[in-house]
Amino acid sequence: MAGCGAMRMLALLKNPRFLVMLALGFSAGAPLPLLLGILRRWMTESGISLTEIGMTALIGLPYSLKFLWSPLLDNARPPLFRAWGRRRGWLAVIQPLLMLAILAMGMTDPAVAPLATVCAAIAVAFLSASQDIVIDAYRIEMLEEREQGFGLAGYVWGYRLALLAVGAGVLALSEQWGWSLAFAYAAALVLVGFAAVWLGPDVLSPRPPAPLGDLATRLRIAVVHPFTDFMRRRYWLPILLFVALFKLGEALAAVMVTPFQAQLGFTRTEVAQVGSVFGLIATLLGALAGGWLVARIGTARALVLTGLAQMLSNVMYIWLAYAGHDMTVFYLQTGVENFTDGLADAAFLTYLSALTSRAFTATQYALLSSLAAVGTRTVGAFSGSLAEALGWPGFFTLTMLAALPAMGIMLFLLRRLPPPPRPAVLATAGGPEVG
Repeated sequence: MAGCGAMRMLALLKNPRFLVMLALGFSAGAPLPLLLGILRRWMTESGISLTEIGMTALIGLPYSLKFLWSPLLDNARPPLFRAWGRRRGWLAVIQPLLMLAILAMGMTDPAVAPLATVCAAIAVAFLSASQDIVIDAYRIEMLEEREQGFGLAGYVWGYRLALLAVGAGVLALSEQWGWSLAFAYAAALVLVGFAAVWLGPDVLSPRPPAPLGDLATRLRIAVVHPFTDFMRRRYWLPILLFVALFKLGEALAAVMVTPFQAQLGFTRTEVAQVGSVFGLIATLLGALAGGWLVARIGTARALVLTGLAQMLSNVMYIWLAYAGHDMTVFYLQTGVENFTDGLADAAFLTYLSALTSRAFTATQYALLSSLAAVGTRTVGAFSGSLAEALGWPGFFTLTMLAALPAMGIMLFLLRRLPPPPRPAVLATAGGPEVG
């Protein structure tokens, strides 16, 4: 059995669709560090207050609002590259614009003109969120059902590699080359995704073109039907609440991680050193463990256990706050945080994919992933004020407690929608229920 499993994994690794998802995951992850840790480190060194840095969480609102324009990307033909199909064509339009926005962001100076930096960052966020809409739909439509779990793993690995290449890479290169050239390096990495779009296959079963009719009919099919379809399932509202709240504690903590590290005296090089290969290995091990856990106990139960682990990992921030500039504790905190993040992401992304109907792939997944980002983009904006009022230990204690409501909702859903008996095979993604 082990030999058969190894042969099957090798066959999947040779599948070009897996390599495409690896590259597209890389392209999707590349802009994120620029809008989170890099921007906040840049602003911290420019003398901007914690309260103002906390408000930069609002820059990421396009990730939470992308469901508003996802029907356009789900149904309209791209203005260029039409021969590549709807998904690849839109990606070929969006990715060059994203590269230009990253270059423009790197040419600003938040110490001199912070508004210009913020405007460029908003453009990066909008284009990055648009890229995510199309990649998620392409991933779900391109892969067969049996390949979904492995394709998602490839996407997550590519995504995490990009977080390392951009997050640690830009921090390290900025000390040698300056911010502008470091951002140019980040923009060039998006070419990995463009190459995947250029060489990638079409979707297995492309959606038929939208039926002709008046504007009201087309809007109803493109905008209303995806949401009414989702609302037909049992306990749809608690499911949406859980999706919105699952990452709340992590969201509050994530906004303040960079100024927290800077105030403790960790240099850019030290942050890059700890968060690079060590942090990546911890994350990938966590993702593998999370995938194994989903297969063993089901998505819903795995969400409860991994969510609790992610919540309790914030104890390490409290320890680091008291330890100060201690590299040993910094390594331990980073290892535990990254491992539990990878653990939780494996279960959470499998859950979101399972909730999506293939008839409305882009729109429904955009709605779910938008809700998942609500905490970071809204409540996270107040994290700077909370950190200044509570101090670092009190603040990170609050981030742990913020994760409890989602755990309560998932326990409620487990009682109302118990998981079906699981077959003795590796699960890729469950059905639309929470099992």
